[in-house]
Amino acid sequence: MSTDLHETPESAATPPSPAPPQPPRPEIPGLAPATVASLHELIVDWFDDHARDLPWRRPDAGAWSVMVSEFMLQQTPVARVLPVHAEWLARWPRPADLAAESPGEAVRAWGRLGYPRRALRLHGAAAAIAHRHGGEVPRRHAELLALPGVGEYTAAAVASFAYGQRHIVLDTNVRRVFARVVTGVEHPPNATTAAERRTAAALLPTDEPTAARWAAATMELGALVCTARSPQCGGCPVAALCSWRLAGSPPHDGPPRRGQTYAGTDRQVRGRLLAVLRASPGAVPQAVLDAVWHEPVQRARALDGLVADGLVEPLAGGVYRLPS
Repeated sequence: MSTDLHETPESAATPPSPAPPQPPRPEIPGLAPATVASLHELIVDWFDDHARDLPWRRPDAGAWSVMVSEFMLQQTPVARVLPVHAEWLARWPRPADLAAESPGEAVRAWGRLGYPRRALRLHGAAAAIAHRHGGEVPRRHAELLALPGVGEYTAAAVASFAYGQRHIVLDTNVRRVFARVVTGVEHPPNATTAAERRTAAALLPTDEPTAARWAAATMELGALVCTARSPQCGGCPVAALCSWRLAGSPPHDGPPRRGQTYAGTDRQVRGRLLAVLRASPGAVPQAVLDAVWHEPVQRARALDGLVADGLVEPLAGGVYRLPS
C-alpha cells in the first residue's frame, strides 16, 4: 500500500508523547536473531535503493495524503490510484475540505476506483477528524482506530507511515513475503491468522524509525519483487535466506486462493449504475438506470444494494441521486 516515512509540519507542531518501553520481541522457532537482523538490514537497504517515488511518500505529503492513499489503495493498483489521489488532494487538501462537501461528491470524485463504499468511509473519517481533532489526522493509533471506516490495518499504516511509529502493518504483500521467507509456503492463508501476527510481531524491529521503515520496505518488496504470480527471486535481497526458495519453491497446496471476478457480477452492475449517477449533475429517472443492464432482477438487486449501502438516495417520483 502506501508509505510516508517523514515528519510532517503538523506532527512537528505537536511533539509526540514519549514512547513506552517496548516489550522483548518474541523469537521465531528456527530463525536465529542474527538472521532476523540480516533480514532487516537487507530489506531496508533494498528499499532505500528501489522504493518508488510516490506522492504520499514525499517529505511534504502529510498524514492526510497518507490516509487518502491508504483508503484508495485497498484492492486497487497504484497506477489507478495515482491520478485520483492527485485530484482529491488538489480539491480537498485537508480533511475539513472534504467534510464540507456532501458524501455524494466524494462518491462522484471516486470515479472508477471500485469499491465505492470506501469513498463514503473516507468522507466519514474526514468529518470525524474535522470535528474531533481540530482538522488534523490524529497521531495515536487508538484515535485513528476510532475514526469511522478505519480498521486495524489502516490505523497501523497511517500511524507508521505518516508518523513513524512502531506497528504491525500486514497487507497482502507483506503477508506473502513473510509466508515465503519465514514459513516456506508460496502463499499466505486467505484470511490473516494469529500465527501470521505472531510472525510479524517477532520480525518487527524494536526501535520506531527502523520499524516504520521495515513496514514500508516489506510492503514494497511484496509489490515489486515477491509478487503473487511471477516472483523475481533473482532480484530479491533475501533470496539466500528465503525458506520457500531454499525448499525448492514448492507450489501452493492449501485451500484454493480466492480469485476476483467482475464481468457479469452485481459489482459490474453497481458500477454501471453509479457511473450514470456520477455523470449526472442532478437526479436520474428510473428509466435511465434501467437502460444500463438488460437483466431486471439483477439490476434491481444491484440498485437496492447501492441504496442500502448509502451510495444512492431514492427520491419521490422514481428518481435517484448520489447521497446528499
